Amino acid sequence: MKYTVAIPLENGRLCSHFGHCEQFAIINVENNAIVDEKLITPPPHEPGLLPGWLAERGVTDVIAGGMGQRAISLFEEQHIRVSVGAQPKAPEELVSDWLKNALVTGNNACDH
Repeated sequence: MKYTVAIPLENGRLCSHFGHCEQFAIINVENNAIVDEKLITPPPHEPGLLPGWLAERGVTDVIAGGMGQRAISLFEEQHIRVSVGAQPKAPEELVSDWLKNALVTGNNACDH
């Protein structure tokens, strides 16, 4: 299977507030292995913009610390799966955990 996972970052680690991240790590996965990673800068924050913007970049999954319910719904409309409540780790570590079904998630850090 192929996946493209987006992770919002702040200072190189998972950003707890999805819509205000500095960058996204875009990690491509094939056959349960990370094959490519790039960092991209998102456009200025605007409610509802990021789901379509990430979909245009081929994203299939998002790992986030927190995300509002409206954003989750917009991602679902784009057929992008969302995991929220992840811990602030490096993106490769989060995707590695996710691939092993060992991603630890807790409360949505941004459930407004």
